[in-house]
Order: sequence, then structure tokens, then C-alpha cells
Amino acid sequence: MRKALIVWGGWDGHEPGKCAEIYKSWLTDDGFEVTVATETKAFADPDLSRFDLIVPIYTMSKIEKDEAANLCKTIEAGTGLGGHHGGMGDAFRDCVDYQFMVGGQWVAHPGNIIDYHVDIVKGDDPITKGVSRFPYRSEQYYMHVDPSNEVLATTTFGGEHAYWINGVTMPVVWKRKHGKGRVFYSSLGHVASEFQVPEMATMLRRGINWAARS
Repeated sequence: MRKALIVWGGWDGHEPGKCAEIYKSWLTDDGFEVTVATETKAFADPDLSRFDLIVPIYTMSKIEKDEAANLCKTIEAGTGLGGHHGGMGDAFRDCVDYQFMVGGQWVAHPGNIIDYHVDIVKGDDPITKGVSRFPYRSEQYYMHVDPSNEVLATTTFGGEHAYWINGVTMPVVWKRKHGKGRVFYSSLGHVASEFQVPEMATMLRRGINWAARS
């Protein structure tokens, strides 16, 4: 049986506990043995590599150097990493090694909660298969991203809230490799209720399963 670790905490506004319960339910149903932790010291576990998948949900927090080093080493060696929104993409702002591994970092969400669209750019990928362009209401993440990411979905900004990014197309969902490990990220999911959007949930659930070491 594959093993997954969910580590949640940080800013309460992203409802990390509720999101962790959703991930736990999905992964349990998908055949994982799931461990849940609420402190970043879980990343310093010398036996962290026993997990096939790690899901961080830890917005705007700090990670100790030994914790980050062990986490990055574990993913590089073959454990998978997957997650969403600020829980993974704005977790540890002062840790560039972590951001390098994730493949991006949040920098803004102009207009805060707004209506926008998500466009599928690789509809033949197993993660996005059967998912078409869909409307979404949430924070529209503007991110600094690694050009080596394999982008699966994007969004295009209007100029209503920041005129200088009018027409900018931004990755929303991507996958990548970090050493031998697979990394999946989706910027969707500001709060737990957004997991009820079928397209969002389908890509996220497929994505974390893809990231997990098989």
C-alpha cells in the first residue's frame, strides 16, 4: 500500500484543516495509507522517504533549514509532491529551495475574489482528459513560474485590477520533475468549498495521484 503524508497549518483563511480532510478522504479511497501532521517538523523526519506522496497545506509560514533540506532531498530522491493554491504555492516565502522544487511562487491576486476562466492547454494529458474550459470564481493567482514546468492549464488576466498585466496568460496547473520526484501543482482552491467545482477537483485528485511514487 502506498503511503501519503499531509502536513497542514499556517494561515487559517485558506481553511487548511478542511482541505486536509478532503485530501485524506480522496487518498484513502484511492488506496493510500494516510498520515496527517500539523507541524513543519514532520518534514525533518529522517525516514521521510517512506512516503510515496507529500501534500503540503501551509500558507505563509516558515520552514526551518533542516526541514526544508530534508524535504527537498526526499522529493529529489523520488517521493512525489502535490498540492494547491497558497498551501503549496505560497507556503514558505523565504525558502528559495522550496520554491525551486515547486516550480513557482505566488506574488499577487489582483481584485481578490473575482470571476475568470481556466483554459486547458493539454487536453490529451491524463490529468486534464475530459476537462474543458470552465468559469471559476476565486483569487486569480499571478505567479512567478519556472519555464521548465509542463503547463496543463492557464488563465488570462484582464486589466480591470492591474492594467499592466492586461492579456497576460498565466499557468494555473502544471507538473514537473524535481530530480527523480514528480511534482504537481494547481493554483485553484482558495477555500475548501472550491473542491466542489468538478473540474478543479478532477485535476487536483488526478494530479496528486500522478505525483505519487508508483
